[in-house]
Amino acid sequence: MTVTDPAPAASDALVAHRIAVPQDALDDLAARLRRTRFLDDLPVPEGAVQTGPFPPEFALGVPGSLVRRLVEMWSATDWREVEVRINAYPNILTRIDGQQVHAVHARSPRADAVPLILLHGWPNSVLEYLDVLDELTNPADPDAVAYHVVLPSLPGFGFSGPTTELGWNRYRIADAMAELMRRAGYDRYFVHGNDAGSLIGPELGRRFPDSVLGVHVTQIFSFPSGDPAEFENLSDEDREYLAFLDNWLAEESAFNVLQSTKPHHLAHALLDSPAGQLGWIAQLLHGGASDRHLVENAALYWLTGTAASSMRLYYEDRRATHPTEPTTVPIGYCGFAFDMHPIRSFAERDHHSIVSWNLYDRGSHWSAQDAPDLLVADLRAFTAIVLG
Repeated sequence: MTVTDPAPAASDALVAHRIAVPQDALDDLAARLRRTRFLDDLPVPEGAVQTGPFPPEFALGVPGSLVRRLVEMWSATDWREVEVRINAYPNILTRIDGQQVHAVHARSPRADAVPLILLHGWPNSVLEYLDVLDELTNPADPDAVAYHVVLPSLPGFGFSGPTTELGWNRYRIADAMAELMRRAGYDRYFVHGNDAGSLIGPELGRRFPDSVLGVHVTQIFSFPSGDPAEFENLSDEDREYLAFLDNWLAEESAFNVLQSTKPHHLAHALLDSPAGQLGWIAQLLHGGASDRHLVENAALYWLTGTAASSMRLYYEDRRATHPTEPTTVPIGYCGFAFDMHPIRSFAERDHHSIVSWNLYDRGSHWSAQDAPDLLVADLRAFTAIVLG
C-alpha cells in the first residue's frame, strides 16, 4: 500500500507534496482494528525484574493488556490530525538512486540559520522530530542558534518506502541523504541522528567531509575490536557496561537477531495486522515515547506498508562491508540516562574528532520525545563549538 504520488522518474526536482492517505485505506485500518484478536496474558514469570524502562510484565514480551489499551487508543485516533501536523511544514518528494524520497523541509525565518539534516531511527519516522521543528527553526531566544531543517523519511521508512530492491544499507542511505541536501540547496550542513540515524550520520561525515560541518549523535556504536589490549585500561564503569551489553544481547535483542537474519519471516504478519505492527514496535518505543507517539508511528508504518522494508536495514547492515578507518569530521555525543552509553576509548578509536561528550541524568533512547530540551540545547552547544 502506498500513500504518496510517485516522484518524477528521472529528475533532480524537489516536488511539493501534501500527505493525504486515501479514505479507503483508513476505513480498512479501522475495520482491522475492530477485528483484532488479543493475546491473553500469563502471570509474570517468577524472578522477573525491571529491565531499563520496561517493567517485569515485559518478561515474555509486550503484554497483551498494553496492546489492547493502545489499540483502543488507535481506534479513537484521527489520522487526519496527524496529517495536519506533518503538512504544517513544507513536504517534498524526489527520486534518488531509483527510490522515492520524502522529506519535511522547514526553513528558518532567520538569515543566520544553519542547515541541518535530522535522521530518525527504527521504529521511528519523521514523527520523531516533528515536535522540535519550531524550536529548531525559530527559537524565542534571538541569540540561540537557528536551523534550516531537512527531516527525511529514510529510504524504506514511511513516505520514502517501501523500497523494492536490496542494497539499502547505511552507506547507500548516507549517499542518498547527501544528494537530498544538495538538491535542497545546501552545500555545507550539520547532521543529527538517533538510533539508525546515529549509524548513518557518521557515514555522511566520512563520505562527504567537504559538505558535513559536524555530526551530532545520541549513540556511538563502538564495540570491542578483538584486540585484548583494548581492555587493559578500562574503568570499572566500562566493565560494568560491557557486562550490561552482554546481558542485553542475550536477553533483549531478539528483534535485532530476527531483523538482521530473516526479516520477512515476521513481515508477513506485520503487513497483515495493524495490532501486530503496533505490538512489534512497542517493544522499543514504550517507556521512552508517549502512547500517542507510539500509536501514530504504528499508523504511519501501517499506512505506508513499510514494515518489511524498514526492518531490512538491519539485514543489509549485517551484510555490508564496514570501513575500518576512523571518521575525521567533528562529532558530538549526547547521551541520556536510560540508554546505552559507549565506552569512550572505543569511540575515540573509531572517531578521531570527538569535540563534545555529554551525559544527562534523564531521557531515554527516544530523547526527542522525553528530553527534547536537553537534546536541542546539546545540539546548539555542539554547533557553537564547531562554528567557533
